[in-house]
Amino acid sequence: MKRWRIDALARRNLVAAALAFVAAAVWLDSACAGSAAVAGSFSREGLQRVGDYIRNEIATGSIPGAILLIQQHGKPVYSENFGVRDVTTRLPMSADTIFRLYSMSKPITSVAAMMLVEDGKLKLDDPVSKYIPAFAETKVGVEKRGGDGRLTLVREPLSRPITIEDLLRHTSGLTYGFNGGNLMRKFYTEADLFNSDLTNAEFAERIAALPLAEQPGTSWDYGHSTDVLGRVIEVASGKTLFQFEKERLLDPLGMSETTFYVSDEAKRPRIAEPMPNDRMLSPTTEIRNPMQPRKTESGGAGMVGTIGDYARFAQMLLDGGKFEGKTLLSPRVFELMTTDHVGPGSGVNRDYFYFPGDGFGFGLGLAVRTDPGLAKPPPPGSLGELKWDGASGCYFVIDRKQDMFFVLLEQTPTQRQRIQRTVKQLIYEAMEN
Repeated sequence: MKRWRIDALARRNLVAAALAFVAAAVWLDSACAGSAAVAGSFSREGLQRVGDYIRNEIATGSIPGAILLIQQHGKPVYSENFGVRDVTTRLPMSADTIFRLYSMSKPITSVAAMMLVEDGKLKLDDPVSKYIPAFAETKVGVEKRGGDGRLTLVREPLSRPITIEDLLRHTSGLTYGFNGGNLMRKFYTEADLFNSDLTNAEFAERIAALPLAEQPGTSWDYGHSTDVLGRVIEVASGKTLFQFEKERLLDPLGMSETTFYVSDEAKRPRIAEPMPNDRMLSPTTEIRNPMQPRKTESGGAGMVGTIGDYARFAQMLLDGGKFEGKTLLSPRVFELMTTDHVGPGSGVNRDYFYFPGDGFGFGLGLAVRTDPGLAKPPPPGSLGELKWDGASGCYFVIDRKQDMFFVLLEQTPTQRQRIQRTVKQLIYEAMEN
């Protein structure tokens, strides 16, 4: 029998999150779209407006194409391929189109890690240095002004070790370089982690030598935590990240097209491309070529896949860790993963770059809806909603209260947030309670 235990910190987080859920539930049940006790159905006219919106984005040149799947009660209620895969080839969008998933890789890696937690091969309160010894020497970078008025970056000892839970909930202090002062960002820019092709072991060694942006456990900071988690999975399992994920998660779900790069030249025409002027993720980083073989298996941003594959993953999450009679995550582990771990009582700060957004906490690899938020009217959705997206434009939402999920696949670094927000609004407006 599998052995597993919840560490004390995670237990405290569960209690705090449960109180927050109770406080918010009454408001959400009466005020949030799609939060009725009985799942709503969709109107044909409302779904037509969703499709019309996406077609207009294509017609005005924002995106070449997209795929949208809405599935409820285990069956598609809306599935459409829009536009083309690539404006150069003009090949039509189709169900077998391959998309760069970028950060929609993170939930997959996080589920794989939680399988090892359930196996007893990882504990949430394990220090990362147990698996990657270089992290025993990691320090926090603090900008201090000297007597001459010049800023220097001082490396200070950790107040406590980085844990596996920190990697899962993005409280490790590892960053993408968005946070911290100019000196911190300079360190990460010079390390060029996005453009380097390193093995996961080499990547972990390089980033362990960089200063952390914050003390572990103090702030939600979006960054390379899940990439390091991928290396932890390798050490704990004795397999490459892809080997472990394929054996334990991808194959059982039938996700045969999900991988870290496309190795078959015959599949090149199936790859979705952004508009020619929409290829930069940042001023220095271009959207990557998925046909290029890489040593890196980036658990945080490296996977590619199709709509059918990600729909299977989403359905498994919608069904609480089960898929077609197979249990991939036990109810206890699934609950732990999908409970807010950065809310009140957790001691975690949120800053300007808190990407889960208004009304959302963060579990172990996914954003979790905890309250209506501050916006008036509040964003649509239900208490307990799960979601995440990626820098290339891909996006998914899982609404267990409505027994519904949707997956939007597109390739647009610059237009994604605007389009994702509007598509979600239109989908919930199409729901009839």
